[in-house]
Amino acid sequence: MFNACNKSDDDSPKEPDNVVDRGEQQIIDNDSLVGYLETHYYNSGDFVGNPNPSMNDLVITELLDGETVPVDHTLLMDAVQTRTTVFSETDYEYYVLKLNQGPGDMPNFSDTVRLNYSGNLLDESVFDNSINPVDFDLTGLIRGWALAIPEFSTSESFVENGDGTVSYYNPGVGAMFLPSGLGYFSGVSPGIPIYSPLIFRFELYQTRVNDHDGDGVPSYLEDIDGNLDVKDDDTNDNTVADYIDPDDDGDGIPTFNELEPKEYEINDGDSDPMFAVKEFVINRSEPDNDGKIIIKTVTIKDSNNDGTDDYLDKNIKIDYYDN
Repeated sequence: MFNACNKSDDDSPKEPDNVVDRGEQQIIDNDSLVGYLETHYYNSGDFVGNPNPSMNDLVITELLDGETVPVDHTLLMDAVQTRTTVFSETDYEYYVLKLNQGPGDMPNFSDTVRLNYSGNLLDESVFDNSINPVDFDLTGLIRGWALAIPEFSTSESFVENGDGTVSYYNPGVGAMFLPSGLGYFSGVSPGIPIYSPLIFRFELYQTRVNDHDGDGVPSYLEDIDGNLDVKDDDTNDNTVADYIDPDDDGDGIPTFNELEPKEYEINDGDSDPMFAVKEFVINRSEPDNDGKIIIKTVTIKDSNNDGTDDYLDKNIKIDYYDN
C-alpha cells in the first residue's frame, strides 16, 4: 500500500536503458500538468467555512468543451500555487493546492509526518492510498513530498477512540501536482508508468522533528547548503552525510559531546522555560514521580564566534563530557 511514495536508497526503482534528458522531460510534464489544471475544476465552496475538512471532500471534475465552471467551484489553474525548485541540476515547476492550512505545527523537510494520502495519475487512476494514518520520514520519500508537505500545518487536536483508533480535528489538507522528475522519473514503481506526472491528496495530522543520528542536532539543521536536502551535506568529506554522521567535523569528538548540556527542573503542568537560540530538548522525564519534570537540553555553540558552529569546526575540540 505504501510502495508508491516511499523510496529508500536500498530499494530504488530500476531505470530503463535509454533515459531521457530531465530538462526535456520537464517541459513535457509541465505541459501535461498545466493542461490538466486548465481543464479541471474542484468544489471550492465545500471548503469555505468547513471547520474539519478532509481530503475525501475534494472532488475534481473535468471541464468539457463548451462548459463553464459551476458556481461554488474553481478552475484548478486559478487555485493552485506555482512553486519552483532545482533538483538533479534541473529547474522544475510543481503546483500546490491549499484546501486547509491547519492550525498546528509545520513540519520540516526532514521530519516524520503522520497523515493520510491518495495518489493518482492524470487519467484519474489511483496507484496508492492509505486507509489509516501512516507515518513517513520525509527524507525517504520522493522529492516532491519534502517540498510540498512542509507548506501545511498539523491538526488542531485529536481524540483517542475506544477502538484504538485516533480521530483528528482540523488537519492540514491539500494536494500536490508533481512532474515526473520530482516523483519517480524513469524509475519503475507499481502502477506508475515511467515519466508520469503525479497527483497526491493528503491530510496532515502530526509531525515529529527528526535527529537521525541522535547527535543532538535536528536533521533539518544539518542541511548546510540550505537546499532542503540533507543527503548532500558532508562536512568532513568522509562519504557519510552529516545527518547520519555522529562526528560531523571528523575531529574525533562526537558531535553530541560538542553541544553544551543544560538541565531544567519545573513542576508538572508548568510552562517550559524560555530556551535559547539553537537550544534543543533531548529528554524530558519525571524520575522521582514527585511532580517534578526534568528537561535536558543541548545548545549549539560557536565558541570563537567565527560563524562556524563548534560541532562543524575541526579546529575547536571542546568536549563537555570530558572528565
